[in-house]
Amino acid sequence: MMGQRRVAITGIGVVAPGGIGRKEFWGLLTAGRTATRTISFFDPSGFRSRMAAECDFDAAAEGLTPQEIRRMDRAAQLAVVSAREAWADSGLTADDLPPERISTSLGSAVGCTMGLEQEYVVLSNGGRRWLVDPAYRVPQLYSYMAPSTLACEVAWAVGAEGPNALISTGCTSGLDAVGHACQLIQEGTADVVVAGATDAPISPITVACFDAIRATSPNNADPEHASRPFDRRRDGFVLGEGAAIMIIEDLETARRRGASVYCEIVGFASRSNAFHMTGLKPDGREMAEAIRVAMTQARLNPDDVDYINAHGSGTKQNDRHETAAFKRSLGDHARRVPVSSIKSMVGHSLGAIGSIEVAACALAIQHDVVPPTANLLESDPECDLDYVPVTARQHPVDVVLSVGSGFGGFQTAMLLADPQRAPA
Repeated sequence: MMGQRRVAITGIGVVAPGGIGRKEFWGLLTAGRTATRTISFFDPSGFRSRMAAECDFDAAAEGLTPQEIRRMDRAAQLAVVSAREAWADSGLTADDLPPERISTSLGSAVGCTMGLEQEYVVLSNGGRRWLVDPAYRVPQLYSYMAPSTLACEVAWAVGAEGPNALISTGCTSGLDAVGHACQLIQEGTADVVVAGATDAPISPITVACFDAIRATSPNNADPEHASRPFDRRRDGFVLGEGAAIMIIEDLETARRRGASVYCEIVGFASRSNAFHMTGLKPDGREMAEAIRVAMTQARLNPDDVDYINAHGSGTKQNDRHETAAFKRSLGDHARRVPVSSIKSMVGHSLGAIGSIEVAACALAIQHDVVPPTANLLESDPECDLDYVPVTARQHPVDVVLSVGSGFGGFQTAMLLADPQRAPA
């Protein structure tokens, strides 16, 4: 195992495109529905890619007060609502342990992008003034500038007074934040960690950045089917938003208090390719190495993996890179194990997606169901594994491998397992 203390997920909260709450989120995935559509947050007509996976999120309806709504950027709102759901799901109460034994580990790739951009537009009078007038600033502008305030909001929401961290490693932030939480449990720094990630990047500046490097799909005529990982016709990812928070705790402690355990986190590793800011080597060596190390920690063999939750962004190079990494790390078993990408349904929410995918993996273990890769209709000869096209699959899921790949060369692998059924 990863360490002497075993690490369990006992609570899940999700705000995702197409579904607020873990039950609605799982229903979307198992139905194979897509939540990608034309951007409604602003007029996207001047952009190359005009689609996104937006959350139908009403902060007041989800229990946030007017003061909280005014104070928090949208990314913080999504995180806090997810954290409250996860905390309630875990069954923990304020009397169960001292607040200093509760920690927070939150991931985010782009922080409070929406709040920062909106305030810049106001302060600069729509970009017409180079020297902005600070008299028009809002009191919470500093909070928008410092991504660490996102983690503080989550800590305040659950009363966590232990170590508090904001992990920002691009598109692997969500996986890495959960991995950091595992380490806090293993080393004894915390007994419970509120961990996950959030991003709300659907704003003109973000869309313009991805337009510039042509990473997003230009298939504006058919946004519902634009995100198609591993498909021969794929032409880029679809931007998304969302948050997922998990309650991470010592497995034995969770069992003693009678908690319901979704799964155990048995392996975690990250690597960097030290190669290119956005490019990937086709051989997938660095991702394969992260998978190998995570499997060594977990003391699992390739044949033990029942499902792979792929990064599956839908770019040409990423899907080739991942396919090569799975073959390199799992050998012949890579051709037998089902693989899928939920980004086909909920888009790519940058730093948040890793934690959203961890939530999906935990639910897959709970229900013995593999979510599909929606929109996968034409197989690509270079992507020749079992990518579970279109329809969810009933399948025994005792061990799941989830991977992430991020700009900057970040490569992360995590293994989750049913503590009762997985190989010892």
